Amino acid sequence: MEICGSIREMALREEIQSLIKGDVADDEKTLNVYSRDASIFEVRPRLVVFPKNREDLKNLVLFAQKNAVSLTCRGGGSDMTGGSLSEGIVLDMTRYFNQLKEIDENYAIAEAGVWYRDFEKETAKKNLLLPCFPASKELCTLGGMVGNNAGGEKTLQYGKTEDYVEQLKVVLSDGNEYTVKPLSKQELEQKITQDNFEGEIYRNVWKLIETHWETIKSAKPNVSKNSAGYLLWNVWNEEKQVFNLTKLLVGSQGTLGIVTEIKFRLVKPKKHSALLVMFLPTLEPLVETVTAVLKHKPETFESYDDHTFKLAVHFFYDFLRLLKGNIITLGLRFLPEFFMVLKGGIPKMILLAEFTGDSVADAKAKAKEAQREVQKLKVAARVATNPKEIEKYVTIRRESFNMLRRHPKGLRTAPFIDDIIVRPEYLEEFLPKLTAILAQYPDIIYTIAGHAGDGNFHIIPLMNLANEQDRRVIPELSKKVYDLVFSYRGSMSAEHNDGIIRTPFLEQMYGPKVAELFLQAKRIFDRAYIFNPGKKVLGTMEYLLSHIAKE
Repeated sequence: MEICGSIREMALREEIQSLIKGDVADDEKTLNVYSRDASIFEVRPRLVVFPKNREDLKNLVLFAQKNAVSLTCRGGGSDMTGGSLSEGIVLDMTRYFNQLKEIDENYAIAEAGVWYRDFEKETAKKNLLLPCFPASKELCTLGGMVGNNAGGEKTLQYGKTEDYVEQLKVVLSDGNEYTVKPLSKQELEQKITQDNFEGEIYRNVWKLIETHWETIKSAKPNVSKNSAGYLLWNVWNEEKQVFNLTKLLVGSQGTLGIVTEIKFRLVKPKKHSALLVMFLPTLEPLVETVTAVLKHKPETFESYDDHTFKLAVHFFYDFLRLLKGNIITLGLRFLPEFFMVLKGGIPKMILLAEFTGDSVADAKAKAKEAQREVQKLKVAARVATNPKEIEKYVTIRRESFNMLRRHPKGLRTAPFIDDIIVRPEYLEEFLPKLTAILAQYPDIIYTIAGHAGDGNFHIIPLMNLANEQDRRVIPELSKKVYDLVFSYRGSMSAEHNDGIIRTPFLEQMYGPKVAELFLQAKRIFDRAYIFNPGKKVLGTMEYLLSHIAKE
């Protein structure tokens, strides 16, 4: 049986190679690498393909349609949901679709396989920034950011990826590449009259939205950011009379087509910053503290809990190596925290609010104003303006996931309730209820870090996934946490998207009517289900549980 399977895959590889100019791989090492991402899953693809050009993509799409094979795009593999995993053909876009084509005064055009870290270096030369980068900015690609509708520490002020995509080039299920951008009502009416596949797409999406507009509008979660489901409510702007299909493609996790090129709007970042660091002994003053700080409009507002702080202490020497420098000098930077812990114990939560300005004095003045307000609440706070001092706090927050991955033997990071969000004003009620749920599982080690300014928290447990009992905890604990989140009209995914891990819960979040609209949207673009199946629609709990990696 294995021999027959091997022959079959060899024939597939040869047939695909005959159709394209790019590269094809099905060796054991490559398939093993592409069976995993940053999620808890392991899904083995049939082939890994590195498409070289648009013609390759067209031939692959037509082949997939004819032979019922799926195509799943992959960028950096930093996805925590299993979104880049597939039993079909995985398309790695980083090898050839990696050109940064243009940087102008306020925009840039780049291909989907460009690494964000390289993109940022080039835009920085012109004092420009794409501010919607995630914490994994050293590991992710631009296409992955578009697929997940990525957000991160600067989202509080600047918004998510959906706010910066001005235009997309995308290969749809007929194999052709189309340019997608905002349309006026008149331009939309012209598109609808086209007697071709593009016209059919626009006609059907418009009909879906127009027919179900009230249901779609009411389905939008009551939070500042959301990546769960298809963002149908963002496509039609009633006030401006603008129809923007990029709003549906962004965040669709490659399930509607293959994004090849993106035009991003860029911003000019402020050059100087000051960091207000707040140490909360309990969660009781959290909401008041967050409210007080938000009045002063910080650019970022991050947080991490006592578990994360303890991890930083546990891996202190490894952590200092990340900061690079003389270990004694670096150690001295942590003296204020050392004396604080001796005096009052480890804080329950640490909040980091960054204020920016055109000068250090300007940024510091903003931070000092906010500091005075939070000190009235009896919250210990200090202002850091030295870049080296700021770096230590920011590094703890950004590295919280990686620190957790240096886990005790037999345990591994298990992101499955890693991206919940509720409105900040609910946190005083919400967080105690959340911690009460987590307390029902005393054997699970976890950290809570995230974006306190918009009520978005990343909970990452450590678990033994070789243990059947631990694997069974995943759907059980997920449902309990999501029940709580949905009771506040929040979202189970503010930034990380759905993938394998959250797609089975989308009907619970939105209800059967909206889940059916998601399915209709998928069918409009992809009737044969060739693009990244099992994500956004038709994902099951059985598939989720059966593909959890056991090591």
